[in-house]
Amino acid sequence: MRVYVLRVRTVSEAATADALPVIDMAPLRSEPEGPAAASVIEALRVACRDRGFFSLVGHGIDATRSARVLEVARAFFALPEAERLAIENVNSVQFRGYTRVGEEHTNGRPDRREQLDVGVEREPRGPVPGEPAYWRLLGPNQWPAALPELREVVLGYMAEMEQIALVLVRALARSLGAAADRFDATFTPDPSPHLKIIRYPPVAAGEDQGVGAHKDYGYLAILLQDETGGLQVAAPGGFIDVPPIAGSLVCNIGEMFEVTSRGYYEATVHRVVSPPPGRERVSVPYFFGPRLDARLDPIELPAELVAELEAAGGTRAPDPANPIYAEYGENALRGWLRSHPEVARRHWAGEPSLS
Repeated sequence: MRVYVLRVRTVSEAATADALPVIDMAPLRSEPEGPAAASVIEALRVACRDRGFFSLVGHGIDATRSARVLEVARAFFALPEAERLAIENVNSVQFRGYTRVGEEHTNGRPDRREQLDVGVEREPRGPVPGEPAYWRLLGPNQWPAALPELREVVLGYMAEMEQIALVLVRALARSLGAAADRFDATFTPDPSPHLKIIRYPPVAAGEDQGVGAHKDYGYLAILLQDETGGLQVAAPGGFIDVPPIAGSLVCNIGEMFEVTSRGYYEATVHRVVSPPPGRERVSVPYFFGPRLDARLDPIELPAELVAELEAAGGTRAPDPANPIYAEYGENALRGWLRSHPEVARRHWAGEPSLS
């Protein structure tokens, strides 16, 4: 079982407003060293310290592109079940492909969503004697034969999201008092992004868990969602809704970034509730992950940020024995194996290092 050495908190008591902060990243893209960019970096610092979530505008993704991604997502879920099951993830060593409703669990309960998991298209690797098992996560995606345009649209969108994520990671490094390239070696030259195309069916009697309450494990998530809503973020006293804002993306940091920032940044609990009767929800979260062989490298915080942490309850020395400090690929693989036991049984049986 994975154990985290993390502060137990959700959202800072200072963050009392219901709405997530809205951050315009356009200056980071147009003039990253200018005064407007410095203001954006400060806004990111406050948002990640107090909420761990923010809405992002000025990201450069054309509205037509976003609409097209959601359009092909809906087209995929409209395919006959046999077409979707033809690319079921149990066919993939890399956990890529289609997962039907109820096959993934959060907090011991089945999530009411169906999804398509997509990664970077690379040549398969391994198994190689003496090489870490996680290198087998490299490989191809599965695409539906009846919807050939899905591949081009989704991979093009992922390429654009990677550029946004790199800009944000560099801005986050600066917000922690470091050089912009502080985390570059963690993610380049071969980051491990992962994208989900998700459909949440209408709520069933007694079942409102679209996705149960959880923290994202990795570094950074960027969400494209339709107009239905359903995302909720933990706040003092309960959960707040995150209403969709036209043209925006929703961003949040994960537990690995929280540990990397020595707890200064917040990985916040969130969930998705099922749509009401007669509605469905489609969303496309993009998870920006580091190189598979990257390890956590906690940052040295400037004195003023250390003082903030001490005032909020104290800093913690990094614990190298914490499993989260293992190579990213090892942790990612463990997560996949827990979430998709049938894939684990079919393709990963006999891996003693993963027990």
